[in-house]
Amino acid sequence: MFSLFSYLITFLGVLFWFFRAIVCLQATRQIDFIIVPLNLNLEIALLFATVPCFILIFKRNLIGATVYFGMYGAYFGTALYGAYEAYMNMGEVTVANTAVVPNTVNLIVCGLGVVIPLLTFIDILLNKNRYNFNGDRKTDWYYKNKEYDREHDKRDDTNQYRS
Repeated sequence: MFSLFSYLITFLGVLFWFFRAIVCLQATRQIDFIIVPLNLNLEIALLFATVPCFILIFKRNLIGATVYFGMYGAYFGTALYGAYEAYMNMGEVTVANTAVVPNTVNLIVCGLGVVIPLLTFIDILLNKNRYNFNGDRKTDWYYKNKEYDREHDKRDDTNQYRS
């Protein structure tokens, strides 16, 4: 059986890519959107570099997943680390602080930007071919079933006749 988890993770990665493409499109048109890109030029380059990685991920290639995780981990991971450092230096944060709300949405998106490639990398590392079942379902009902095995009779002719 195909692994549903593997397909869902890959599909979430593609959806996240489309979401980031919309974010970049809205930023280039200078339209307000729920989030803004961290670095517009770098994110556009990241979007184009992700396409070959997705092709390799669909082919279950570990190199594509490694590059995908490396790029997104470096891009979104630095934003997460910077937010963590700012939070530690800021001290106590209250909910009434309105400046925290847009940063929280950006942090959630950055967290998804690290978690989805990490899960994709782990999935391809552990399950190279997306199969949980190693066999052929079309013929296993016959060949791997003992009640269809032919029992040899002692009276059978064991000579090998040649013509």
